Amino acid sequence: MSKAIFILLFLTFLLFPTSSYAQGTKWGSNCVSKTDSTVPTIQGFECLFTNVLQVIVTAVGIAFFVMFIVGGFQYMRSNNDPKAVAAASSTLTYAVIGVVGVIVSWLILLFIEQFTGVKVTEFKIPS
Repeated sequence: MSKAIFILLFLTFLLFPTSSYAQGTKWGSNCVSKTDSTVPTIQGFECLFTNVLQVIVTAVGIAFFVMFIVGGFQYMRSNNDPKAVAAASSTLTYAVIGVVGVIVSWLILLFIEQFTGVKVTEFKIPS
């Protein structure tokens, strides 16, 4: 029964395709030309850098969460086995060290910004 439903859904998607709207929306801000919204400008690297940074921060958060959950399950399944407890402890330790490292690096950038007055946390290309 489930195979028939899968085949029916698959054929439905093949017979009735939908638009993805990937290029349907107009870009704004300084990432594209003011006169023609299809022409990117050099300031488009600002948008690219911002988007990549958002993906990296999200990936770090997800990786921390997954490692924390895996370490917790390792602890629960260890049954007081010293090797298993050590493996779970190291997994949790590395997860916390990774998140602390990301936070400390951001705080160092903020300290440099406050100390020197240079905006090191913003990526701007002069117009």
